[in-house]
Amino acid sequence: MQVYQFTEQPYYPVWNDHSGSLRVILPNRKLDPKIAGDLFHRYYDELLLCDELGLNIMLNEHHQTATCMSSTVIVGLSVLARQTKKARLLVLGYPIGHRPDPLREAEELATIDVISRGRLDMGFIKGVPFEFPASNQNPVGVMDRFWEAHDFIIKAMSSHDEPFNWEGEYFHYRQVNIWPRPVQQPHPPIWSTTGSTTQARVLGEKGYVIATLGSGYATRPVYDAYRQAYQAKWRRPAPADRFGYLGLVAVADNETEARRRAEFVAGYLRTSAIVHRPFRNPPGFLSVQDNARMLRGESAPRSYTKDGRGINMHHGSVQDLIDAGIMFCGTPDQVYDQIVQFTEYCGGMGNFLMMGHAGFLSHEDTVSNLTMFSKEVLPRLREYKQPVTEIAAA
Repeated sequence: MQVYQFTEQPYYPVWNDHSGSLRVILPNRKLDPKIAGDLFHRYYDELLLCDELGLNIMLNEHHQTATCMSSTVIVGLSVLARQTKKARLLVLGYPIGHRPDPLREAEELATIDVISRGRLDMGFIKGVPFEFPASNQNPVGVMDRFWEAHDFIIKAMSSHDEPFNWEGEYFHYRQVNIWPRPVQQPHPPIWSTTGSTTQARVLGEKGYVIATLGSGYATRPVYDAYRQAYQAKWRRPAPADRFGYLGLVAVADNETEARRRAEFVAGYLRTSAIVHRPFRNPPGFLSVQDNARMLRGESAPRSYTKDGRGINMHHGSVQDLIDAGIMFCGTPDQVYDQIVQFTEYCGGMGNFLMMGHAGFLSHEDTVSNLTMFSKEVLPRLREYKQPVTEIAAA
């Protein structure tokens, strides 16, 4: 199993002074640039430690929010591509359906792959509802823009003999010939996130790495939809390395200390829904069917325990989050056992995306959390023999 450390690089000093929304409408006068600079340096120091500890690194981006200062993820990738030596660098995600210029995106990502000497993983995503006001895009048709941008980026990265032109529905280029071209051929590995079985089948047909975020014991049906499509297309079972899962982690040498840390890490979930209501579900973001389910109250809670008990991950206790496979918390032995149990329930999962820092967790606690995990949990996960699940055709 490969493990990627992830933090949203929050500006937490303002979390208790938000007047009802941490995104989009929170005035940036509440941010002190000096404090923000100190926090960025701290977060990069912790990610450089991950490289030393043998952990890979995951970055993302969000916009106009105090929950995530990484609004231009290419900056973070640039820093880490040069400063790290071994860690793979996963960008999950890169919201290509929101951006106006996929040629620039292909150039940026190819350059990161070259600087890192072939350590980039490209995670293309749709993005969350709150991104649309910041990107000035229409939610209607975002996936059409997404797939055209995807097709363009792949062609730009894999065309080496002569320039080509592109005349699509959304993007038009007379001459495409990116310099430098990526190290990894034909292009860096592609990941994407989804909680939808429909989208999981699309990703399975393409053979991309699928990642789910905080879906807990509701993950298995999504993975199985991917497996079914992968096996139908590629004529073999989907290997475990095609699956990734984001889980919150709090580990310590005793359970009491681990749960103290877990309360801070859970702040990631408890703040993510503090958003001005008009931005929570812009028209066109969800399908008619999904909106109908929401109106019927069928979309809540977001996750379930192994025995089927519903959990609202924004308000659940640490124990609720552990029971739902959203939080992995305790001593090293407990955390290892929880991850393995969850992996086997899911039928195999070769990539664990570990949120080992969030919210108000201090630098000292974060360093301890990462160090203990890397020394006492990571070696066992690397040796763990992954199940490979074969699934019957539809």
